[in-house]
Amino acid sequence: MTTNAFDFGLLIEAEQLVPHLGSEKLRIVDLTRSSVYEQLHIPHAIHLKPKFLVRQEEQATGLLPDDEGLQQLVQILNISPEHHVVVYDDEGGAWAGRLIWNLHCMGFYNTSLLNGGIHAWLGANYPTSSEVEEVQPITCLFEVETSNVDQHRIDYSNLIKKIENKTCQVWDCRTAEEYTGQRLAARRGGHIPTARHFEWSTALNRQNHLKLHPLERTQQRLEQLGFQFDQPVVVYCQSHHRSGLAYIIGRLLGWDIQAYDGAWSEWGNRLDSPIITGESPE
Repeated sequence: MTTNAFDFGLLIEAEQLVPHLGSEKLRIVDLTRSSVYEQLHIPHAIHLKPKFLVRQEEQATGLLPDDEGLQQLVQILNISPEHHVVVYDDEGGAWAGRLIWNLHCMGFYNTSLLNGGIHAWLGANYPTSSEVEEVQPITCLFEVETSNVDQHRIDYSNLIKKIENKTCQVWDCRTAEEYTGQRLAARRGGHIPTARHFEWSTALNRQNHLKLHPLERTQQRLEQLGFQFDQPVVVYCQSHHRSGLAYIIGRLLGWDIQAYDGAWSEWGNRLDSPIITGESPE
């Protein structure tokens, strides 16, 4: 794991970031909508479009990019092994969490999610900018290393084996309507067998600038649903966008968590995948 000069954890508050604005080895990445970024953003933040975070196939729309795509992401972010990346968005942390997951998959761990994103920043009346940040290209770019990608990612074939062998828990963080199959977002609706439902946005406090609820509260609610934190878990949504935040929550709670990036776009579009509809029997 690389080291850096910033004493940041995986989750940071706006006030922790303020003193470091403009630091040479700090890369602030904005994943808000383009219209928001053009109007205002955190000073020195670079804008990233979510399309650079995913690889699309016919049946799966949110796959991890291949090595070439990941290297392109490094070039866009313009990061070296010594950089620290702070990410934020305008939706509570889903796209921001997805970027952090991508970075973890490529072996880059100097990452932090800004709690509450741009909403928390504005709520604290911190300065903003409308200028597009011009970043000088660096020569010592981080080199993508995906040998440990399986720590963070699981594919269809491995997930179905684990479900059959009952060796992992599954967290479905989509809406209740998607989970039960009432709302169809693929050829078939429903959920992965054994999956328990806890919608990703339930962890957000809408009365407090979309910051996370206290982690103890979220852990307690997950435990009430039957999740065990001493056992591995796999999280998924429709395209590993919303589950980007769920991945971060799992890491913050010390959970052994993987993301299924094929997600429901793959599982629900396959005709051979086992599917449960209605409420979970557990």
